Formats: sequence, structure tokens, C-alpha cells
Amino acid sequence: MSDERRHVVIIGGGITGMAAAFYMQKAAEKENTPLSITLVEASHRLGGKIQTLVKDGFVIERGPDSFLARKRSAAQLAEAVGLKDSLVHNATGKSYVLAKDRLYAMPGGAIMGIPTQIAPFVTTGLFSPFGKARAAFDFILPRSGQTGDQSLGEFFRRRLGDEVVDNLIEPLLSGIYAGDINQMSLMSTFPQFYQVEQKYRSLILGMKKAMPAPPPTKGNGEAKKGMFQTLNTGLQSYVDAIEAELTKTLILKSTRVKHVSKMTDNMYDVYLNNGEHLRADAIIVTTPHQITESIFPDYEFFAPFRNVPSTSVATVALAFNEGDVENTHEGTGFVVSRNSDYTITACTWTNKKWPHSAPEGKVLLRCYVGRAGDEMIVDLSDDEIVKIVLDDLSKIMNVNAQPLFSVVSRWKESMPQYTIGHKDRIKEIKENMQTELPGVYLAGSSYEGLGLPDCIDQGIAAVEKVEQFLKNTPKKELAHTR
Repeated sequence: MSDERRHVVIIGGGITGMAAAFYMQKAAEKENTPLSITLVEASHRLGGKIQTLVKDGFVIERGPDSFLARKRSAAQLAEAVGLKDSLVHNATGKSYVLAKDRLYAMPGGAIMGIPTQIAPFVTTGLFSPFGKARAAFDFILPRSGQTGDQSLGEFFRRRLGDEVVDNLIEPLLSGIYAGDINQMSLMSTFPQFYQVEQKYRSLILGMKKAMPAPPPTKGNGEAKKGMFQTLNTGLQSYVDAIEAELTKTLILKSTRVKHVSKMTDNMYDVYLNNGEHLRADAIIVTTPHQITESIFPDYEFFAPFRNVPSTSVATVALAFNEGDVENTHEGTGFVVSRNSDYTITACTWTNKKWPHSAPEGKVLLRCYVGRAGDEMIVDLSDDEIVKIVLDDLSKIMNVNAQPLFSVVSRWKESMPQYTIGHKDRIKEIKENMQTELPGVYLAGSSYEGLGLPDCIDQGIAAVEKVEQFLKNTPKKELAHTR
């Protein structure tokens, strides 16, 4: 990089933008580079969907509650900001599927709904004998001849049949994306399943062979670690700790970017809603796709973003005294088959999954409502939503009292849908940006992954691209104005 000061503007202060600012700072310090960094966030706070409510000893996540431990970037960032001792794994236990008005234990060995152990699959009551026989066709069906993108539903229905998809795979995958698997892109969400089928032909046998061997049992009574991690202080502490480290970043909250214009010298003017503007050498854009398209009005190649749907969802946290909820099921929660007559899409027995989330003698349930094609409930009042959720819960467990309190968190159009062709659309947009908007980079949940680690990874990748771009671009006269 040049020894002359450059200016990088990061638009959007969710976890992607925060990670980008943090690692941009680190890169500048490591290279001893004089660099100005500005992080612009439209709301009054950083962190986006990460919000924690601590009340009466309960730790309630209003947005995401955890991240996959095997995707290391989220834990590594937590450790880098001093939160290593607060990282915890989820308690392990059975998970269930609510279908046909009862809870069925998730078949042992199922990986995202794909069976890898025959006995649990054969003995479960979740599928009819016909459904099990249809799934067994996977052992003899040829590989898919389709080379382009296809929907998750099309791919899995061909391999395993409708019953397995409707009662197991769809509830699991829709729980992640709040989407319609008959519209969701296989190549943008789970391309590894296609790769396994192409390599092994049988998806079931392929997943069994592709899975790493379980670690040897230590024999010391140590509990098995769950596959998810969070912070026992709440994920809001993650946001706060990262923000505290952004000492070399100018943070503008309650400030919206109206639009971005490229200057004749290939620098950029970032116009703000307060009438001021920033001059930038490079920009990392972490906003949702709808906003990204609106702040680059002069570039028609962003137009496909106008047609990318986003689903509205809500989480409903319910706090109880222990004796007021009779739940005889051992486990951490359940997902709901779309064919069932329920409004909730999933429920976590949060105090069992995350013991730090509730005081001794208390119960915390976290239910989810809203998914593609079924979003109207999100617009109801808190009282109406809570009543619907309690009515659903009362069908499968004894709820003997009203909750001590409830917390409804709405996330309007918050879940971008990676529909068929998404990967190719993003690739084409980024190629156009490279030509027409050099030094501007996209990162965030609308583009290449929804989870916290995916967003952090995108932020890190954008920083690396900015570093390389500034190294290869001569310094221009900088009017860093506001």
C-alpha cells in the first residue's frame, strides 16, 4: 500500500461491516499504512440483527442466537476482542420434528435430513412404509444429469421422495433460510450435496462416506460438545466488544447513505442524508440488496436485486416458572413440518439448549413464526402473536399458566432468498462492478451466506480485496470532506 493516507468507507454496520472495519484496522496497523476508515450505519446502533435482552436473569436473543462452531471465523473474532472465556457450546440432546400432531425424534445419523444410518430411519414413525421405500430408491437412482442450478426441492425430491422432503428436509432447511425449498438455489445454499451425488451417485452412501469419523471417546465423562457456539453474556456483548476495538474507525450512526457517485478520477463521493458527503478511495458495501441497488442508481447491472425476495419473520420468547410448563421430552427443541396445521415453524427449549439463558427454576422457550408464503402473522400485534404461539404449544405440551413475560421481535424482509440462479447473478454483478466500480466490494447476508461466520468471512474477503486494490492503485488527491 502507499504511504499516503487513503480513505475506505464501509456502508452498513451489521456484523459484516463491523468485521470489515475491525480487520481493515488490523491490516493498516500490520502494514503501518496511514488509512482513514469510516463506518456508516443508518440506525442508532451497530450490530444489525444481533440484539440481546437481559431481563430478570434471562438472556434473550432477539435475532440470531448462535453460530456453527466448525466455521471458525466467528469464534476467532470473539477471541480477538477478548471474549474467549465467554464462548460456550450448546448442550446436546434430541431434536424433534412436529408432524401429524406429534413430536418424532430426529432419526439418528441424519445430516440436514439425509439419512446415513439405516436402522433409525427404518424404525422411525415419521415416514410411512411407502415413504421409506421411496427414499431407498436413492441407492439405485443414477446421478443427476443437470449441470446448471436447480431448486433444493427438485434435487431432494428426486433422490429421496416427497415424504422425506416434506417431513424432515424441508423443515430443517426452511428453518435456516425461512424460504421455499422449491424455489431455493441448490448451488447457492448446499452445493456440497450435489457434489456428493456426482462423486458417489447415492446421496445416502455418499454422505456416509464423506462424513468425518467421530472423535474417539475420551472415557473421562466429559460431555460431548454441541455443534453451535454462542456467548454466555449474550451476543450483544459481541457487538459491544467489537465496537470498543474500532478506535481507529470513524463511526457515523443514524446516518444513511443516499447514493454513491463515481468521480472522473475513479474516486467516489458517498452522499449522506445529512447533506454531507465523504470522498472515498474504496468502499465496502454490506447493506441488504434492496438498499444496495438504491444507492447505486446510475448502474443498471444492480437491477436484478429488485427482484430478489426477502422473507419477514419474528421470534417469540416466552419466560415461565419451571412448574408451569410440563415438557416430558428430553431434548433441545423441534422444527415443524409445513404440512402440519401449526403457525410456528420451530421452537427451541432455550434453557435446555443454552443453560445460561434462564435462571434456576425457570423455563425459556423461543418460537419462530413467518416463512416464505406465510408471513402475515408477523404483522399482527404482540398479543395476537403470543396467543397463536401459546395455542400451538398447548397442543404438544402442557402450558399451565401465562408466561411471566414475552418478547416479540419482528424482522421485516430480513431473510434474503437465494433463489435459483442466485450464484450466477451475484457473479455477474460482481464482474460488472470490477469493470465499472473498481474499488467497490459487496459483502453481507444478501450475497454469499446468511450465518454470522459467513458474513464475517465475506467482510474479511472484502478487506483483502481493498488491500490489494489500494496497493495496485496510484494515490489520487483526496478531499476527505463531510
